[in-house]
Amino acid sequence: MTDTTRIDKWCWAARFFKTRSLATDAIERGRVKLNGERTKPAHSVKPGDLLQIDNGATEWQVHVTGIADKRGSAAIAATLYAETEDSLQRRQAGAEQQRLFREPASRIKGRPTKRDRRLLDRSSQ
Repeated sequence: MTDTTRIDKWCWAARFFKTRSLATDAIERGRVKLNGERTKPAHSVKPGDLLQIDNGATEWQVHVTGIADKRGSAAIAATLYAETEDSLQRRQAGAEQQRLFREPASRIKGRPTKRDRRLLDRSSQ
């Protein structure tokens, strides 16, 4: 293992994004910040760096603890970073909100019928 790697490769190897191209796009759009600053996909990341990652579904704030430029198992990916306490609390609070929110269409299997659509529209008003 080396002591630095590209930030897009690291985000992909740490399993924050499913593909490296998704990681590259997120970095270019400013959804991944290195030590509080926007960066480019080719920028190097090293142990001790602080990353703020918004992958669309979840926001993370992690300290880089290990370097990898190849995607491995989830167990190995978990050793590459340490999540901050603040980030962990925010994610758990978000998960609690998600659990309490009930999707209106969760009772319907497949494509809604005309009757189902009317019931959905009536319940959302």
